[in-house]
Amino acid sequence: MAERRRGLVGAAVLSGFVAGVCAGAAGCSGGGAVAEDGRAADPVETLHRAADTLVEAGTSKARTSMEMATGGTRVTIRGQGAYDYRRQLGELRVQLPQDPAGTSEHRPIAELLAPGALFMKNRDGVPDDKWVRVETATLSDGNLVTGGATDPFAAAEVLRGTRTATYVGRTEVAGTAVRHYRGTADLAVAARDASAGGRNALRAAAKGFATARVPFDVYLDDQGRIRKVRHRFSFVNGQRKEPVAVASTTLLYDFGAPVDVRLPAARDIYAGRIAQE
Repeated sequence: MAERRRGLVGAAVLSGFVAGVCAGAAGCSGGGAVAEDGRAADPVETLHRAADTLVEAGTSKARTSMEMATGGTRVTIRGQGAYDYRRQLGELRVQLPQDPAGTSEHRPIAELLAPGALFMKNRDGVPDDKWVRVETATLSDGNLVTGGATDPFAAAEVLRGTRTATYVGRTEVAGTAVRHYRGTADLAVAARDASAGGRNALRAAAKGFATARVPFDVYLDDQGRIRKVRHRFSFVNGQRKEPVAVASTTLLYDFGAPVDVRLPAARDIYAGRIAQE
């Protein structure tokens, strides 16, 4: 019975949180490219290693934005927090946009990210002192979209599925010199090569999105760490027949910052029903 209740909670979160917001609202093959500094580099292989480079870096702070376009309306959800790549644990404070009429302010959603799970607090219909726990592998998007922010390590692991990529050139992100790459990833391939903690969620996304092909732009610093990555997903909202265009951007900075994520105790997790929005 407890498992069924958790499933009901997950379904309500998916349809209410993201679908509700939506309702209110190709690369060339890489190979042997030479960077401007003269060092030979294969863009595809470079991007395959990007997630592992974050693990070596340890931690960082993060800012996220998710833009959704549907029915001629565009909305943006923003988040900010920190992530521990070695433990695959993170925390974000996600701010929902105002209602279309501008009359309703939403409380920021507190999110904890863990291997295979998403915890959310300040959800409508949930007691203020409780968290909602959702198994990410049960979500049709693997939590690349549902939480209103893409898990920073999941965003990096998508790049493990890079099929084509080109080196665009040198530029800057927030004052840091970076290399810009553009390409397309395959979620099914990313799932195959992902870490144990992210594999099932990416498999779910490969099956659940309108297409498993994900165009992206990514910016790596001179240590190979992701400073910015932008994915373009095609998400099928259960309330609409046509796909919803979703652009998710993740900015990473302040590498090595202290990150102390503590997951909620079982007694603090809500197991009741959440009203559909």
